[in-house]
Amino acid sequence: MRALVQRSKRGAVSVDTEMLGAIGQGLVIMVGVTHDDLEQDAAWLAQKIAHLRIFEDEAGKFDRSLVQISGGALVISQFTLYGDTRKGRRPSFSDAAQPAVAEPLIERFCEFLKTEGVPDVQTGKFGAHMLVEIENDGPVTLWLDTNISRRGNQK
Repeated sequence: MRALVQRSKRGAVSVDTEMLGAIGQGLVIMVGVTHDDLEQDAAWLAQKIAHLRIFEDEAGKFDRSLVQISGGALVISQFTLYGDTRKGRRPSFSDAAQPAVAEPLIERFCEFLKTEGVPDVQTGKFGAHMLVEIENDGPVTLWLDTNISRRGNQK
């Protein structure tokens, strides 16, 4: 699994004209799933993100996590995180998992975020064309990849 995590002042997602989810301060999390991802990857990713110390304390240092600030998480399924642009001009998405695999793992990821203590977890609509609004704070944007973690390159 891959996640692009953006610290935000607010975030919202809508499909057509219907608002599906919105958060105030917290994280907007784009999540992609590949073929060999497992439930343990969703659990690891949720734990890592919920407790990343990327929110500032009174001294302006990154010392608080999403859980510590009681922030929200806006989770958006994003198969394009597995886009391969090495050849040609059109990305290949062959590394992205099929919806039957990806959707349940993203749902489990959201459940794991709640289990980790994230009080407000909002989502878009899997497979839909979504409009995502992000008021990026910092900006602070991080990339996490469970496949790198499995190889021991990420702690």
